[in-house]
Amino acid sequence: MWVLYLILAIVVIFLSIIIIRALMFNPKPQPKIDETTETFDSDRAADNLCQLIRFKTVSYRDHSLEDDAEFEKLIEALPSLYPNVAKVCEFKRFPDKGILYHWKGKNNGNPAVMMAHFDVVPVNEEGWTFPAFEGIIKGGYICGRGSLDTKVTMNGILFAADHLIAEGFVPENDMYFAFSGGEEINEDGALHIVNYFAENNIELSFVLDEGGAVVENVFPGVKDSVGLIGIAEKGLMNVQYTVKSGGGHASAPKPNAPVDRLCKACNNVLAKPFKIKLTPPVALMFDTLGRYSSFVYKVIFANVKIFMPILNMMCKKSGGDLNALLRTTVAFTQMNGSSAPNVIPPEASLVSNIRLNPADTMDSALEYFKKVIDDENVEVSCINGVNPSRISQVGIDVWDKLASSVASTWKGTIVSPYLMMQCSDSRHYGKISDKVYRFSAMDLTAEERATIHGHDEKLRIETNNRTVEFYIRLMRKF
Repeated sequence: MWVLYLILAIVVIFLSIIIIRALMFNPKPQPKIDETTETFDSDRAADNLCQLIRFKTVSYRDHSLEDDAEFEKLIEALPSLYPNVAKVCEFKRFPDKGILYHWKGKNNGNPAVMMAHFDVVPVNEEGWTFPAFEGIIKGGYICGRGSLDTKVTMNGILFAADHLIAEGFVPENDMYFAFSGGEEINEDGALHIVNYFAENNIELSFVLDEGGAVVENVFPGVKDSVGLIGIAEKGLMNVQYTVKSGGGHASAPKPNAPVDRLCKACNNVLAKPFKIKLTPPVALMFDTLGRYSSFVYKVIFANVKIFMPILNMMCKKSGGDLNALLRTTVAFTQMNGSSAPNVIPPEASLVSNIRLNPADTMDSALEYFKKVIDDENVEVSCINGVNPSRISQVGIDVWDKLASSVASTWKGTIVSPYLMMQCSDSRHYGKISDKVYRFSAMDLTAEERATIHGHDEKLRIETNNRTVEFYIRLMRKF
């Protein structure tokens, strides 16, 4: 009987500790809010973005499909759109459509870099309800491809600088505005700029590129809007699985034909997902936003290591964002086999898109696939990819200034670190800085986020105003 009492006592103590930790899991102090008001010509800011949208800067992996003249026209239009920037800032061009502005400050040290890309993904205009490249304003929205991804950011950076220069403002330290015209196809425009910084021993105070945004209903139990600043991004990897054979007629199939083996390989990979791993960016996100959750979720996030097995089961079942935050994900996307329905192919292949958790690498992922598939007849190879980015610092001066700019622009927003699941040009900066942040200065609804790379891409005029305001506030701090 005493054993039962002992077990009961242990259970009671264990539950008490969990509940007490949840009760003590209170919000941490949020960033300092600047109550000053920033005013600027919002009509001109909207018109400038409309003009950027009108340039059909569509990037393709097959460069013969690109219209180089459109990229040149956009670059040539920048001095007229942002005349004060053109007068004050030094301008450089780099291969692969990289451009760089240098705004000299009162001091040469600790320069900041603010980034965007001006290429966009292709458009199937048959699915659009308005022209994709006319840059029109309709119903309070700025409409067109690139309005969200990321000509709004390019305009926000340059318009903010143009406005501040007109005021006579000079930053304390140098600033660089870095833009590329090949981000959507992983071209090296941004890398050339990074190499320029490295070759000239330019040490950066911080780098800011696209990434998280101000969003709602993205974290369990949190109803307030949250400003997500990426401090790292997952790696990207495309993997091909190939099986070869002698082929044959489908009327007399032999066992383990190429497609049969690939089906088994696919099922094995899906049945044994990568292990769940709580990395620093996600742990910081849970520790920040979990404190604003309802009590049930507080119990989980205040004791997240204890509840990892439950989170693991939830993630395996539901997939989605939470699963992607906690593990390397695999999505099978392409298949290739026989050219005829009655022919067993001599060769068949599958392709999967991998998003690597910061705790994994391309090499470790390939080894994992070979182990799980366990078939020497299935050739597993990497088509292309990039390892997860370096993890950037939080709780330092530049982080505080960035977080304050977010909180001051979107009052009432909870600011939190997070792990970006997409890839961006900012990954190149990891080799020269551990202060690389990813935040798209917009408050976006789920409907608006769905138009990125989709039909009817658009953003509210008010959102464009907030983007400019954010960059004005941020530049004043440096």
